[in-house]
Amino acid sequence: MTTLQCTHRDHLIQAEVMEHPGIPTPWAGGCRITLPNGQVTRRLPLPMQQAFLDELDKAQHASIAHGKWLVDQHLDNGLSLMDSAPQHRSAA
Repeated sequence: MTTLQCTHRDHLIQAEVMEHPGIPTPWAGGCRITLPNGQVTRRLPLPMQQAFLDELDKAQHASIAHGKWLVDQHLDNGLSLMDSAPQHRSAA
C-alpha cells in the first residue's frame, strides 16, 4: 500500500490509515506531521465523527485534508501539534 503524502506550508503530512477488517467502514483515518525543524508528531486520528471510512482512498484523502487543517491551526491559531492530543471543537 502506498502512503499518500504532501507538503503544506513547509510541513510534511503523511496519511497514516489503519485497517480494521470485518466492519462496514474498515479504514481509520489519521496522519503524521513532520514540522520544518524535523520533529514528527504521533499519529493524529481524524475526529471520531469522521474517523472510519469505507474506502482506503477516501480515508487517505480525508487524512491529508485533516493534516492540512491541523497545520493551518498550528500556524494561524497557535495549536501545538506536539501535545498529546490536539483538541477538536465539535459542531454541536
